[in-house]
Amino acid sequence: MTGAQSTGAQRLFIGGEWVEPDGGHYEVVDPADESVAGLAPEASRAQVEEAARAAAEAFGPWSRTSPQERAAILDRAADIIQREFEPWAALARAETGAPTGIARGMQVGVGVARFRRYAKGALEPVERGLPPQVTEAGPMGKASVLGALEVRQPVGVVTCITSYNNPWANPAGKVAPALAMGNTVVVKPAPQDPLSVFKMAGALAEAGVPAGVVNVVGGQAVEIGEAAVDSPYVDMVSFTGSTGVGQRIAEVCGRTMKRQLMELGGKGAAVVLEDADLDAAVMGIGTTFSFYSGQICTAPTRVIVHRSVYGQLVEKLTGYLAFMKVGDPRARGTVVGPVISAAHRDRVESYVELGRKEGARIAYGGERPVVGDGRGFYVAPTLLVDCTNDMRVVREEIFGPVVVVVPFDGGEDEAVELANDSDFGLISYVWSGDPARAFRVARRLRAGGVGVNTIGRNMEAPFGGFKRSGVGRDVGSYALHAYSEVQSIVWPG
Repeated sequence: MTGAQSTGAQRLFIGGEWVEPDGGHYEVVDPADESVAGLAPEASRAQVEEAARAAAEAFGPWSRTSPQERAAILDRAADIIQREFEPWAALARAETGAPTGIARGMQVGVGVARFRRYAKGALEPVERGLPPQVTEAGPMGKASVLGALEVRQPVGVVTCITSYNNPWANPAGKVAPALAMGNTVVVKPAPQDPLSVFKMAGALAEAGVPAGVVNVVGGQAVEIGEAAVDSPYVDMVSFTGSTGVGQRIAEVCGRTMKRQLMELGGKGAAVVLEDADLDAAVMGIGTTFSFYSGQICTAPTRVIVHRSVYGQLVEKLTGYLAFMKVGDPRARGTVVGPVISAAHRDRVESYVELGRKEGARIAYGGERPVVGDGRGFYVAPTLLVDCTNDMRVVREEIFGPVVVVVPFDGGEDEAVELANDSDFGLISYVWSGDPARAFRVARRLRAGGVGVNTIGRNMEAPFGGFKRSGVGRDVGSYALHAYSEVQSIVWPG
């Protein structure tokens, strides 16, 4: 990783070289105390184009490497990330404000696991024989038996635009399967916390990835992301972020039919039926507050609970919140750290105030917590109750430690109708003491994933959203499929 930094300032990674950014550097701010976590590079549009061109030139040779060679490089990269685990987890914590356990286990730890998974994924079969077809004589020729083969081919150059809430798991979940399939990549990390992604690029370079196969550019200017999307060298865009930005990217991709993988916003419905284990439901819903301070699109932020257990659930959630320590992510015992920036803190707080004006009652939280000397971007975990489905706090993604509770009086039909009355459909949840009933409700929910009595995820199951929550599926082998084109080859038997 020699040359990755100059006097503490991060360089871009283009065509296998560490390059000084045309736009200089900007400060990456630690959300916990507003100190400077590092200096990030500001690329120019020309440098983004250079990165895309380098990826296009590297694509041919890389796509023809053996799966075993690609697997070995991904495995070595995982070894290097594991070797640097402690300092890189500390950097992730400083960039994101995530508590130490989250930075270690859910960020860098998941990054390692994803490189390991797609080292194996590179060896998965890409060819599948189809049943032969008997063709009668006719205008197309004489009678014959035609064999057929389905082949998965790499797409080409993939632009990976990653989210700020997890600078390890999210880019690793894009870069590793894209490389495993034989694609080359241009990575544009979120401007709030890009430094970890450059460490990932350094690990891949040290692992022996050829020049141009992996490129990382970045910056705060909107034109950097635009250049990474509209470059004629780019064949596919993989984006994680807000629905609004995703829609704009999709419009640009549509002009030249670039392939897309979009993981966008969420407003996960947690349907709590009258026969649910309320303690289990509270533990699941409570992760909204603790994971990334609610900055997670899969969070069960919209609770739809039967009136008969509404009071009990609100009481239990309030009691659960009382034990959630808000504080410095470096401190032992901290459960809820800061959100990513002052601007985002203000946005989350404005939603809480909006909920109050709309008629919701604040059962817990609502006041800005003071941590240490008062610096840092902290938001109180907040529970809004007595909500109705027409409130903006119920309909819009807040992306913070805020949960809204909507009661219902009827049966499953009403619960399903309320849950599906949303622009989003990423992951929803059902809690019921009757597994058959829970599965019946789950099948009716318009969401890409449903947790039944759990917030856990099977990391081989397809991940993606219905409606405005995205396009396409990834995770497990589905990610390999997402970064490939399907080709058919037919021959006379």
